[in-house]
Amino acid sequence: MEKNIIKIAPSILAADFARLGEQVAEAERAGADRIHVDVMDGHFVPNISMGAPIVKSLRPITHLPLETHLMITDPDFFFDEFVEAGSDSFIVHWEGNNNLHRTIQRVKSLGKKVGLAINPATPASVLEEVLADLDLVLVMTVNPGFGHQHFIHTTLPKIQRARQMIEHSKPDCELELDGGLDANTAPLGVAAGANVLVAGSSIFGDRLGVDAAMKKLRTATADIVNKEKETVCA
Repeated sequence: MEKNIIKIAPSILAADFARLGEQVAEAERAGADRIHVDVMDGHFVPNISMGAPIVKSLRPITHLPLETHLMITDPDFFFDEFVEAGSDSFIVHWEGNNNLHRTIQRVKSLGKKVGLAINPATPASVLEEVLADLDLVLVMTVNPGFGHQHFIHTTLPKIQRARQMIEHSKPDCELELDGGLDANTAPLGVAAGANVLVAGSSIFGDRLGVDAAMKKLRTATADIVNKEKETVCA
């Protein structure tokens, strides 16, 4: 995998739900690589967000992959309805999962990509036994449950450790970050090894609009990407 190609996944948790379809279309036109759908049940995290009907409503209006981040208790019970609604991939959490291996294999049996998220206080070492089965690792750079949070800088060494593990065991696995990412913090995450950025408030909350916000993120990370390319070619 070309880890120096940075992908952006706008999180609709921060979108204006009165014009959700319009904003997703704006993100697609602006060059988004996928749409990140945060699902919260009020149990695993202290908030309630959206469910399969939102995915179903978005499926006809975008060609982008719909990445479904399940911050919920017992995600296994909900895969079928999200698949039917149009989800292309699932991200589940290491924390609180009763049988993680079974959950991962269940997603794979449905023919969908599977990612594993780890919270800020969870060490990268928990990835060791399941990394070979993953398409994506998501390092939470805020505590899950709410948008508009500040990037936790102490997660940067963990991002570096996750990248080292991926390069050693599963080079084609993506490394995604979620939480507090903007033009100031995204370059830090990319420099640490991330190649997918989930951004909500910094994209849908930018007063200049979605297109300008996407360009700002790409410009902010361009120097890091170019330096990595130069290092490889040297």
